[in-house]
Amino acid sequence: MTHEQDNTTNTATPSQADAMQTATIEKLRLLLASVNTALVGQNSVVKHVLLAMLSNGHVLLEGVPGLGKTLLVRALAKTFSGDFKRIQFTPDLMPSDVTGHVMFDMANKTFQMNYGPVFTNLLLADEINRAPAKSQAALLEVMQEKQVTTEGKSRKVPLPFMVLATQNPLEQEGTYPLPEAELDRFLIKIVINFPNQEDEVKLTRLITEGNVGDNSSIESINAVMSAQDMLDAQQQVANIDIDEKVVDYAVRIVRATREHPSIFRGAGSRASIALVRIAKAQAFLEGRNFVLPDDVKQLATVVLQHRIALTPDVEIEGMNASDVLNQLLQDIEAPRS
Repeated sequence: MTHEQDNTTNTATPSQADAMQTATIEKLRLLLASVNTALVGQNSVVKHVLLAMLSNGHVLLEGVPGLGKTLLVRALAKTFSGDFKRIQFTPDLMPSDVTGHVMFDMANKTFQMNYGPVFTNLLLADEINRAPAKSQAALLEVMQEKQVTTEGKSRKVPLPFMVLATQNPLEQEGTYPLPEAELDRFLIKIVINFPNQEDEVKLTRLITEGNVGDNSSIESINAVMSAQDMLDAQQQVANIDIDEKVVDYAVRIVRATREHPSIFRGAGSRASIALVRIAKAQAFLEGRNFVLPDDVKQLATVVLQHRIALTPDVEIEGMNASDVLNQLLQDIEAPRS
């Protein structure tokens, strides 16, 4: 495996850039359709995960076991010929089990790096909140810097790189809350709910008809793009224009979380950056070269809901972060021109 990749793009004329964008969007739509055939009834989840990848960000997935979180990551990796690894977070997991460690090779009389599972394209950190904070923190550097430092030497992970961490609801026994610094490094948080009756019937038939195991739903998935195609798509997303008024709107939303009476702890500056980045990704996926205020508004909840803490009295009333954010968004005027 190559642990370093060149992420450069050639300068293109406007017409060439438009053609490249059209070709990339077509591949991404094929990717979406392909993953949705494996993960029935979770179209919104799949789209948000793809938007996060296009934004070069990470995803926190919350939901009870058995809703296809592992299947989603495996299917996504297959669609762009990416490497996939999984870490099962447990109370006895050590940081070196995540990042790897340096060992002395007696035969060669040299120190050799034993690469951990983070050296991959898509890393599934399964049940991340079942491990203590020390093990969770092993992901901080690689999530932010796309590198791992051991024995004073930094080693790059393959690109594209994304962490998809699954989290059990905190009400479940044996869970630890994620540190605020780690939560802030996740671009978005997605709450996965049960599929509706029709989709659950379709899923059950897909898995059980003529199949012995549960893996058959991804066997028919083929790669529709390469890892380099995904890197190129990330660069094209970064080049999308965004009006100053739309940036101001995104920042006003984030700043409002710091002053809202129902919010005990508001979102930091990383939230503004994340909101602009993922809004660009949505504009790109919809074939636009500019970001609309609606892109920002539609994505604000998934960007902010894990970055805020509600006041105790609001939680007692049964409200969650999504409810409060929806109220907040109604009070902030969007730019009209």
